[in-house]
Amino acid sequence: MRQHPKIYLIRHGETDWNAERRYQGQSDVPINANGRNQARRNGVRLRTLLPDIAQARYISSPLGRTCETMRIVRGELGLSPGEFEIDDRLLELSYGTWQGQLLSDLPRTDPGALEARSADPFQWRPGGGENYTDLTKRLTDWLENLARDEHYVVVSHGGVSRALRYLLLENIEPGEVLNLEVPHDRVLLLENGTATWL
Repeated sequence: MRQHPKIYLIRHGETDWNAERRYQGQSDVPINANGRNQARRNGVRLRTLLPDIAQARYISSPLGRTCETMRIVRGELGLSPGEFEIDDRLLELSYGTWQGQLLSDLPRTDPGALEARSADPFQWRPGGGENYTDLTKRLTDWLENLARDEHYVVVSHGGVSRALRYLLLENIEPGEVLNLEVPHDRVLLLENGTATWL
């Protein structure tokens, strides 16, 4: 794969559904008070990179939780909160029939799907939803359209964070993708085949 630009990747702030471990996927659930504090902390972290970070391209998934996170981050940087790009390819995985369900309920409501997901977490697809193969196709298209000489600040989702690391790092096997950490309150720098938490 060709060399890619520097990407500062931020997961949206926490939502109430995140806190209760409810699958949200592409459901448009807003961030909560804790999520807004997490977004502010990420903006403060990026402040140490000023003035250069102000020249980056800022891109968000279209969902409300990512757009609000981006507005908060840009506000902490002293930038106009609403001036960023939206890209549908940065949407979270669609969890189909799992969207809105609590993780703790799935052993009772959908044990067969849980077993299938455990056997092949990369290829498994919930009813009416997407798998990681679908997501990596979307993200490959997005990556191929980035300018190599620009820097990017991206606000997206946990699944996108995992899939981008799978695509950009050499040592991640498909079966390991679900084990990658996706905190709400840290910035992940993806650069030259490496991933560094800031």
